[in-house]
Amino acid sequence: MELRQLECFVAVAEERSFTRAAARLHLVQSTVSATVAALESELAAPLLVRTTRKVALSDTGFEFLPKARAALDAVRDARDAVHAVQGGLRGTLRIGTMSSLGPLDLPALLGRFHRDHPGISLRLVTVASCGGSPGLITALAEGRLDLAFVSIPGPPPAAARLRHLISTPLDLVVPQEHPLAGRDTATLSDLADEPFVDFPSGYGNRAVTDRAFAAAGLRRHVTIEINDITAGVDFVRHRLGLALLPRGAVTHDHDLATVPITDADLDWPVSLASPTGRNPSVAARAFEQFVEDHLATGT
Repeated sequence: MELRQLECFVAVAEERSFTRAAARLHLVQSTVSATVAALESELAAPLLVRTTRKVALSDTGFEFLPKARAALDAVRDARDAVHAVQGGLRGTLRIGTMSSLGPLDLPALLGRFHRDHPGISLRLVTVASCGGSPGLITALAEGRLDLAFVSIPGPPPAAARLRHLISTPLDLVVPQEHPLAGRDTATLSDLADEPFVDFPSGYGNRAVTDRAFAAAGLRRHVTIEINDITAGVDFVRHRLGLALLPRGAVTHDHDLATVPITDADLDWPVSLASPTGRNPSVAARAFEQFVEDHLATGT
């Protein structure tokens, strides 16, 4: 049994596709197919169920997958130990992220981490390709990500450890001519009959807002769904609805006004998530510590 066989099998199992697995491994699809087939032949058992439309794990493959991941993790840890002795961290760090992290400047954060650890290759996956924070948690659990910036209001999921980073209030954003624009504050009941621009279900700020309205016994009408805060600001600017967006999303805009909501818990949490069922790589541990130090020092 060869490491390349395990790598190909794990990639196909996580991607649910030979094509995507081949792209991830920088191999041609035929090589990935032949390598997995050779592994199945050696084990004398089918690991994958192949149809014309999808690839799924067989019962044997389901049992074999965590063992294969553990073997690859052990090899990674051995390689990391050698690199640590030689000086400098190496490897690939796959990070998932939401479209916005509020006041946390992710490009600057990643840039500084890369300068400190140039031997670590960073790969970034956005929430739009995963289906919100729950999708990022699933990607962590399946091994497709090492870490993820998520927003999970309420109890943490079983598949991930959450390290709370920041919380940002959601403020009401309205056009300047709206009756609420001149108010110092507003309440949820003021918004009961308004059309809203918001993120799809599964996104953290949508969950915060939905929970607040449900707790107040109020219904809300979401007429436009977005996956980017800037787009939300633009839709409000064009009078297509109101929005509850992270504080600071609108600055010095003569067309819009922001109004704090006083009678609801509208704090939007941002956390760094890591999988509970796997040991983090040295690179992942270094990034977690880097983020913690950044928040502690503000540099």
